[in-house]
Amino acid sequence: MGSISLRNAGLVATDTLFSNLNVVIGDGDRVGLVAGNGRGKTTLLRAMAGQGELTQGELVRSRGLTVGYVEQDMPASAMGLTLYDAVLDALPVADRDSDSWRVDVVLDEFETPEALRGRVLSQLSGGWQRIALIARCWVLQPDALLLDEPTNHLDLAKLFQLEAWINQAARNIPVVIASHDRQFLDATTNRTLFLRPDASPYYALPYSKARLALAEADEAAEAKRERELKEVSRLRKQAAKLTNVGINSGSDLLVVKSKYLRERAEKIEASLQSVHKERSGDIRLSNSGAQARVMLAMDNVEVKTPVGEPLFRIDKLHVFQGDRIVILGRNGAGKSQFMGLLSRALAGATVEGLRISPQVVAGYLDQAMAYLPDASSPLGYITDRFDLGDQRSKSLLAGAGFVVEKQDRPIRELSFGQRARLGLLALRLSAPNLYLLDEPTNHIDIVGQEQLEDEILSHGATSILVSHDRSFVRGLGSRFFEIERRRLKEVPSPEAFFAAMAREAG
Repeated sequence: MGSISLRNAGLVATDTLFSNLNVVIGDGDRVGLVAGNGRGKTTLLRAMAGQGELTQGELVRSRGLTVGYVEQDMPASAMGLTLYDAVLDALPVADRDSDSWRVDVVLDEFETPEALRGRVLSQLSGGWQRIALIARCWVLQPDALLLDEPTNHLDLAKLFQLEAWINQAARNIPVVIASHDRQFLDATTNRTLFLRPDASPYYALPYSKARLALAEADEAAEAKRERELKEVSRLRKQAAKLTNVGINSGSDLLVVKSKYLRERAEKIEASLQSVHKERSGDIRLSNSGAQARVMLAMDNVEVKTPVGEPLFRIDKLHVFQGDRIVILGRNGAGKSQFMGLLSRALAGATVEGLRISPQVVAGYLDQAMAYLPDASSPLGYITDRFDLGDQRSKSLLAGAGFVVEKQDRPIRELSFGQRARLGLLALRLSAPNLYLLDEPTNHIDIVGQEQLEDEILSHGATSILVSHDRSFVRGLGSRFFEIERRRLKEVPSPEAFFAAMAREAG
């Protein structure tokens, strides 16, 4: 029997991220860890893995428990290794010769093609790098498993496969999963922990059911707070009235009663619970609008790899103003190459067969956020790019969730979620009327995803997006195109594609 216990645990950075956390995670518990960007999820996972410390309370692992921790990024030292060697490298040096068979067993569990095992990691997709990260952890046969954003960069086939693997291979050990993918959490967890500064609710329910229970609890807490505030106001008014009457009549009894009422009001005030509000920052978009009915027109457009190998052809596609187009396809089918081709064309490159309305102002969110200058600060990036001045830039960054202390830090030191929010702020400030969004939900917390959906819908923003997040795709898409047999074809909904991916994983 293995367990991880938290007793009065807390984390304080510039402010309190969570506190008074008391949870025992035991065998068979698969816990979804949910919080806003920068609210302590990764720090808590690192502490559970023995790689970091909390600022309050105790964290106790059962005796002899070995914890496997899958971080968000592959170590730079492993990127030059082949996939096979990167997994082998995770084993202790003394065991590599005798236990190398375990590498093949683990790679077989993830249905890794033989051709990929000898490929250098830096040449593989982000999805296969993610599988390699998990395999590096699992080859050590841990007694508990911690996963930090495990779905990032996975295509749907691998995502369904990962769901099945967690529910089978890891079903009998403690598992903690930090993720912003709502359906993935529903499919893989049986408990949910919401990290909050004052009290962190913990439910023996998967995410969606837990969130409904949390909403009910928050609503009840809000109603109780309102009742108590009204009672405080009533007591203070009554105390003031008695004080005046007591002074005017010379009644000491009324003055004493007035004091008692004030003390009751103060006691209620002191016990008032603050109602939790997510503080990771607002996501806002804009839509500069256009008169053109057709924003983009494609006829016989060829999408190729960076070295010129053909991926798929677009026979005919017109993007109308207000369309919210979702591109579906297996990993490696060419979705990101298509988004890159559109981005280059909108920046001025000539693409045969692609016509662009002169009214189009494009905004592109790259899933790797490679356009963000690592050495610059958020404040420097916004002021330099948009010439808004320090005060306006600071205000915008604060609204996006960047406290003053983080506005001058190098971008490379920000969490991936914070970088994504910075990218979305820059996207908004560029005032586009056509959004190209390549995996925009990869690092954005659930509240942020819902804000992004609402912003696109409320502004009527024309969008072309790629996403493996089923909730996001279902909530946002108005037209769906699937890459199949090297052609891009329109389909009525994403459900058949989702079902096919689930069958392949099964």
